[in-house]
Amino acid sequence: MSIVSDSTLLSSLGKGDSLHQKVLATFPLCDVTEEDLTRNPQMCKLMATLAQHVDKTGLTMFLKSELDKAEQRLQNHRRQWLCSESLYTGLQEMIQDCCVREHHATVPPDQKMFCETVKSCLEVAQCVRQLDLSSTTTEDQSSILGLRSEQVLELMPAEKNVQRIKQSLPNELEKHLKKKCFNLLSYYQPEWENESEGLKNSKLSHLSALLEKEKKRTESLNETSKEKTLLLQRQIQLYTSELTKCVQLLQSLVLDHRLKIQTDLDRKKLEYFEGKCELVLQKIKAEMVDIQLDTYTPEAISAHKKIRENLDSELKACQLEKQSIELKLSSFEILGKDFETLAEEYCRS
Repeated sequence: MSIVSDSTLLSSLGKGDSLHQKVLATFPLCDVTEEDLTRNPQMCKLMATLAQHVDKTGLTMFLKSELDKAEQRLQNHRRQWLCSESLYTGLQEMIQDCCVREHHATVPPDQKMFCETVKSCLEVAQCVRQLDLSSTTTEDQSSILGLRSEQVLELMPAEKNVQRIKQSLPNELEKHLKKKCFNLLSYYQPEWENESEGLKNSKLSHLSALLEKEKKRTESLNETSKEKTLLLQRQIQLYTSELTKCVQLLQSLVLDHRLKIQTDLDRKKLEYFEGKCELVLQKIKAEMVDIQLDTYTPEAISAHKKIRENLDSELKACQLEKQSIELKLSSFEILGKDFETLAEEYCRS
């Protein structure tokens, strides 16, 4: 491209910030900023030139045109396939309905003949399609079971029956499809089932729009449900974390309160045992005095034995109290270094 044509192209696109904005808008998928275009004016000119030959996805105009044509052909083939598939499915459903009616009631001869003829035609057409040799198949290659399409076509029903079916098929197919539409309408709105056929036809014409609206509403509700589910999961995690912190704080408060109470309780028990020991000692002293006065008398020996028994019982009681206190202390020692630190603090206080 010549310098004159380049300058004409750039002048048509704009200058400065306007040119940068148009280049960025033409290539939205490129990771390029306006600052990059300012620092590299030659790259900006190149991208502005390319903008006349490619679209926003980077495809050339010719390739884009060919792609659009291919998409159109694909849509046409898909539409034709859907029409054929819908027709084939409808005919299969009509045959199934006829077979079901035969098991529950007597089917008129003309309807029975209609269903049998349609069934035979579908089976023959399906077999012929399977036997149809593609362009990649050599002529020497044998077909399935050595059959040819012409041999299978001989199994077609009588020509007069086929012609009669072709005449009545559109009406029968229309009745079947209308019945399916009415069933769908009744399923969507059960209260419409007993209404007149004209009113059903009127509502049926709006059914596709209603279903599309319902589909969009359902998709919106699903998205909202997903967002609420994620929000709920975050809230549950936050709640669990806060609850764990509260439990830990509560445990520390309970332990702190328990240690303070235990210190006061141990002090009171100590005072109690000191007083109890003093009373026992006073009692022993008094009884020793009595023994010295009544030495070697039977009454003294009996009193001595009684005193010994009392002392033994007191000793066992004290040992049990000691064991109980040691068990409680061992339960506190399980707490480890934290308990030792708190115990030292309470001892200092």
